[in-house]
Amino acid sequence: MNAPPPIQTVATTPFADQRPGTSGLRKKTTVFQQPHYLANFVQSIFASLEGYAGKTLVLGGDGRYFNREAIQIVLKMAAANGFGEIVVGRGGILSTPAASAVIRAEKAFGGIVLSASHNPGGPDGDFGIKYNISNGGPAPEKITEAIFDHSRTIESYKIVEAPDVDLDTLGETRLGATKVRVIDPVAIYLDLMESLFDFDAIAAMFRAGFTLKFDAMSAVTGPYAKAIFEERLGAAPGSVINAEPLEDFGGHHPDPNLVHAKHLLDLALSPHSPDLCAASDGDGDRNLVIGRGIFVTPSDSLAIIAANAHLVKGYSGGIAGVARSMPTSRAADRVAQKLGIGIYETPTGWKFFGNLLDAGRVTICGEESAGAGSNHVREKDGLWAVLMWLNILAVRKQSVAEIVRGHWAEYGRNYYSRHDYEEVASEGANALIADLRKKLPSLPGQTFGALKIEAADDFAYHDPIDQSISKQQGVRILFADGSRIVYRLSGTGTSGATLRVYIELFEPDPAKHDLETQGALGALIPLAESLADIRGHTGRTEPSVIT
Repeated sequence: MNAPPPIQTVATTPFADQRPGTSGLRKKTTVFQQPHYLANFVQSIFASLEGYAGKTLVLGGDGRYFNREAIQIVLKMAAANGFGEIVVGRGGILSTPAASAVIRAEKAFGGIVLSASHNPGGPDGDFGIKYNISNGGPAPEKITEAIFDHSRTIESYKIVEAPDVDLDTLGETRLGATKVRVIDPVAIYLDLMESLFDFDAIAAMFRAGFTLKFDAMSAVTGPYAKAIFEERLGAAPGSVINAEPLEDFGGHHPDPNLVHAKHLLDLALSPHSPDLCAASDGDGDRNLVIGRGIFVTPSDSLAIIAANAHLVKGYSGGIAGVARSMPTSRAADRVAQKLGIGIYETPTGWKFFGNLLDAGRVTICGEESAGAGSNHVREKDGLWAVLMWLNILAVRKQSVAEIVRGHWAEYGRNYYSRHDYEEVASEGANALIADLRKKLPSLPGQTFGALKIEAADDFAYHDPIDQSISKQQGVRILFADGSRIVYRLSGTGTSGATLRVYIELFEPDPAKHDLETQGALGALIPLAESLADIRGHTGRTEPSVIT
């Protein structure tokens, strides 16, 4: 009998920059390629956990540059640290929602997801890693803080000395006492989608001539989209474009917004528009939905999905509640109010939805940053959102535009936009937020033309399930007419700081529902700039991206 591979204990020293953000640790790929950098963080994950000996760990990533090398390091370290089984997607591939689905289906102890989501890939791009707990969702703050604490004092890590595992062949192999099982990354996820949606009704819609253009952005959802949309539902060949996952995403910026997926918007506004244009991002958790002649904002999409969920097989009994991140528009609030169900406002970061989902308080969740999902997994899910739309369209037999305009007529329209100032100097961005916080007590009662500030605060979230408190989650300026301006620094970038400014105006009058968004927000946009002195603090005269 062959002797088990030896376990090495490797001496190391801490890195000072391994505090996880809202979605794990993200840095430039070259940072992760430093000796010991990834291993330090992985050992810090294991050091923050208890009771995993002999248990199952799920492992996969979005296929970006350095994914395969990182998978091998994590495999060998998980074996050295005592996991009994590691389930890994073939080729090291698992979309983020699929990883959540596999964790839940396998009743695993947890999972490690290698992704920087919508950030660019390649040798000069970004890389990331996060830990998901047994419910399939991102680790809560108490775990991420424990990981960071250990990363600051780490002295050594454990790793098995063994040849690399064959990631491209389905089946089982061993790393010492640990079983490694390579699985089809699509199968479990596809079965879950079929349990939720009426695939026969959607397929009939395609047979009747419905057309789709889905851009996988040379990222992880290509194989999933091909299997579901073209092979299972019968969408025409070529309905899925950029379907092969590439290490550098084909040079694309895999963020499905109107800047990086402008070609889809142009197609949807052209005489040759399909019935639905859609896209997902680098790791498959974000979505873009554009009907013929109309872009559906993520905030509107969340509200429309919630209002129509009862039409979909997996949600036919109704939904328990809706949760949205604080910066997301309040369109979903009016849907929840009409349905008589709970509405929860949480900080940005999908991890804040986990307790609400586990407790059965909510069924549908969403974020303005192109994220929507439900209680089927504990991550946002881009393909799920597109399938939701397809199922709703198949049942209602209306166009996207008809459904959106009908929703506005019933609930009112929330004109809404996000202005991103990317890679600004961290010092200036932090000073901007600090100065805003100092102004908060003096803002209520001030008027600017027809706009009167009713309240202003620094959003804090009191979790109703575990009673935890998350402070300083974004500065809110609330106006008497229901308008809002929100300022927050994003934790998803890898260099400098990203200032996000969210601007919202509620318009109940259907006669005013066809305005251009930036024009409708014309009074609020300059006020948002001047209240925070964005130019003075950042030197920027305009946003990097407007969505």
